[in-house]
Amino acid sequence: MPAELPDLSTLALLVGIDDRGSLGAASRAMGMAQPNATRAIRQLERRFGMTLLDRTPRGSTLTAQGTVIVHWAREVLADVDRLLDAATALRVEHEAQLTIASSMTIAEHLLPVWLGDFRRRHPDVHVQLQVLNSMQVFDHVTDRSCDLGFVEGPSAPEHLNRIAIEHDRLVVVVHPSHPWARRRRPLTIAELAATPLLAREPGSGTRRTVDLALQEYQRPAPLLELGSSAAIRTSVLSGVGPGVLSTLAIEDSVTAGELRVIDVDGLDLRRTLHAVWSGPKTLSGPAGEMLKLVLRR
Repeated sequence: MPAELPDLSTLALLVGIDDRGSLGAASRAMGMAQPNATRAIRQLERRFGMTLLDRTPRGSTLTAQGTVIVHWAREVLADVDRLLDAATALRVEHEAQLTIASSMTIAEHLLPVWLGDFRRRHPDVHVQLQVLNSMQVFDHVTDRSCDLGFVEGPSAPEHLNRIAIEHDRLVVVVHPSHPWARRRRPLTIAELAATPLLAREPGSGTRRTVDLALQEYQRPAPLLELGSSAAIRTSVLSGVGPGVLSTLAIEDSVTAGELRVIDVDGLDLRRTLHAVWSGPKTLSGPAGEMLKLVLRR
């Protein structure tokens, strides 16, 4: 990790210059004195080792490098907003008006965006988020300790209402140094089933999907059982062994060349993600509004 990370308020100032056309207008919008704004931008330029603004008697405009940095600054600030939305929802609110239970993959990769949208539309609704595995989500929805659940398991109890909200696919991934990464032919299902894998804990939707797909084969014990997709991804990146993960969890690592996806002949691990709830078929109130938002996305 770099010794000195960029200050978020300075990144916001740089974005403001792009949006408002000048350093003065951006600093006024942020309630920052212009000398302080000038000093902050110069510190950022020293941090990056490049000139971000063209300074003229008529004002300051972004350089070509500054325009590129602004693009990535917008991404960073958007990610921070999503982080804050998720952190707010994870705080225990004793009088939460909407309680959501979500399995790990959805909570990691989809819910931050959904929660951000919901908060902007319904700022007065307090949201509590419980991150569980799929079987635990079913239990919480059944006993009404949560209003709405999100799961990636292949099936749901018949007494619960459910609706498809998204699709994803599980894939086998290995470190580039793993022998499977040098294979010219796809792996067979039997070879996969015979190999100890990095696996999620029993009760997770990912574990259930893999177990159902390989149920006809005699299988060894998992190499490790881990409680999240992130933990499996980290272990695969460290060369511990192969794992099976959602494409939602590994897209960036595959694009960067840090992980390799291994084809398995005849294995189909596509799955549907669902929202689940108890009671009437039509949800009302904050839970109904949340579900409508998710379905619109």
